Amino acid sequence: MTEGTTSIATRRSAYGDALEQGERAIPVEAPVAIEINGVVYAVMMATPTDLDDFVIGFILSEGLANAGEIGPVELVRVADGEGVVARVNLPADRAAPIMERARRRLGDSSCGLCGVESIEAALRPLPKLATPSTATPQAIRKALAALDEAQPLNALTSATHAAAFARVDGALVAVREDVGRHNALDKLIGALARAGEDASRGFIVMTSRCSYELVEKAVRARCPLLVTISAPTDLAVRRAEAVGLALAVVARNDTMLWVTGPEMEAAYGL
Repeated sequence: MTEGTTSIATRRSAYGDALEQGERAIPVEAPVAIEINGVVYAVMMATPTDLDDFVIGFILSEGLANAGEIGPVELVRVADGEGVVARVNLPADRAAPIMERARRRLGDSSCGLCGVESIEAALRPLPKLATPSTATPQAIRKALAALDEAQPLNALTSATHAAAFARVDGALVAVREDVGRHNALDKLIGALARAGEDASRGFIVMTSRCSYELVEKAVRARCPLLVTISAPTDLAVRRAEAVGLALAVVARNDTMLWVTGPEMEAAYGL
């Protein structure tokens, strides 16, 4: 297995009853806390490879220091190996704006932030979903087909993501677009809340890869099924399986891949 990837079991559906078992390589995703002079500057979701390059590039692109001012990067595994703290030091004059940012963020908090706590916050527990979706593969295909015609911003720009909510029969209820996939989903969840729409009675379709953040947002909206047109990350799969969220990924007009764990097979009849 190539560094930065893992493998998951899948079941390929041609939107019929027959399922073909297989495997697929997916990228590893983990929270990486960038700690500068002892202060957590940011927690990023990343593939945990080439992290020295990532930290240095991040500091340079943020304009925090020049290349010659960046000290060695120390990588520490935390949260039972689920996350990484990347520690680096800058000259005192470069660290001053970082300290000021940390003071504004923390306010009057007495405990402060450390790398472990920040990563544990990123991996906070999710509520288990009560019931599985009753949507059929045919309903998913119907929603995907309808979504193609429900993205006016993307039709004009070819540069936006869409998040859609469909009822179990595949009929679209709401679609929201944004340049960011997370923003599009937040907009959709907000629209459903304002309309009094119960997200547990349908499914979400996203024009993006299936990242851990999208899983978290779908679960907190109490939606039992998330469909994405691209593949998931390993953290997204593990988080989804732990709480009973079904994933249908690489969903195209001809086939899709079900991603489920043993606990979910009976519920979904797989």
